[in-house]
Amino acid sequence: ETEPHEGKRKQESLWPIFKIHHQKSRYIYDLYYRRKAISRGKMLLIGLFIYLSYSCLPCSLVPELYDYCLNENIADRNLIAKWKKVGYENLCCLRCIQHRDTNFGTNCICRVPKGKLEEGRIVECIHCGCRGCSG
Repeated sequence: ETEPHEGKRKQESLWPIFKIHHQKSRYIYDLYYRRKAISRGKMLLIGLFIYLSYSCLPCSLVPELYDYCLNENIADRNLIAKWKKVGYENLCCLRCIQHRDTNFGTNCICRVPKGKLEEGRIVECIHCGCRGCSG
């Protein structure tokens, strides 16, 4: 909030928001798919509060947290769906795979594998500030 915006491009001021959005969705994705710490289905708000306040509680006390987070847009449903597909496991944001947002109708530069780029070239996505999410 208090970070100065002088000297930044218009898109650069949104990069911290994209970063937080990605981290929040990745955290919920990891809890559900990798650590199996939360479950699926409908969820009471009080259960979410208890879970976030006392994260040491067993997951049986907090049922259906995953669906609640998706339905309330706490996590990005579409981004998580892409992470489940082969080749998109490290995708930074959905704008980087939208062809209409680039000049030549291709993917963003951060989706190009590092092995196919020039040596020493610093890659930075103009949409979200990603420095390479192709894997």
